[in-house]
Amino acid sequence: MNIGLLIFDDAEELDFVGPYEVFTMSNEVFSLQGKPEPDNVVLISENGDKVKCRKGMVIESHTSIEDAPALDVLLVPGGQGTRTEVENKTLLEWIAAVDKSTTWTTSVCTGALLLTASGAAKGKRVTTHWGFIDQLRKRDEASEVLENTRYVRDGKVVTAAGVSAGIDMALWLVGQIHGPDHARATQRAMEYDPAPPYSAAV
Repeated sequence: MNIGLLIFDDAEELDFVGPYEVFTMSNEVFSLQGKPEPDNVVLISENGDKVKCRKGMVIESHTSIEDAPALDVLLVPGGQGTRTEVENKTLLEWIAAVDKSTTWTTSVCTGALLLTASGAAKGKRVTTHWGFIDQLRKRDEASEVLENTRYVRDGKVVTAAGVSAGIDMALWLVGQIHGPDHARATQRAMEYDPAPPYSAAV
């Protein structure tokens, strides 16, 4: 499968780096079992250029939207950059076009804003970062914006709440694509067993 993670200036780092780790670790687990790596995981920017993320991390994309392969999975991260990209007609049209042939179209955090604006998630049940729930409801009255949930599936559209929730969603997707046992092996390989030191609600 071709798994594409869209990146752009001011994207939130963990929104896509977390899922990238999940998808590539899944490949590594297959490799350690002596099996071929089944998934091609690519970072895609509009022009194939480097992007500077929200916290200052500079990432080099693998390809541009024009040269990207046909995608089975699309992941759109959030971050402050979504407020700019939601006005980017070229990017929104690309998301809409890619969505027509994906198996899964997904977002993390305020990436849901781009999915709804492009039409890919319009009218769907979606979620986003808790701090953007009200704004997304005002921006997209056609969609049902759910809160207090890590990720939401509506058909082939899967949206995750903020930042770390993208890891949960990506592991769930690995389970859908390659089976729960492989997803559990991937989760174990990542040492992913969250036990936050400050678990009380703020």
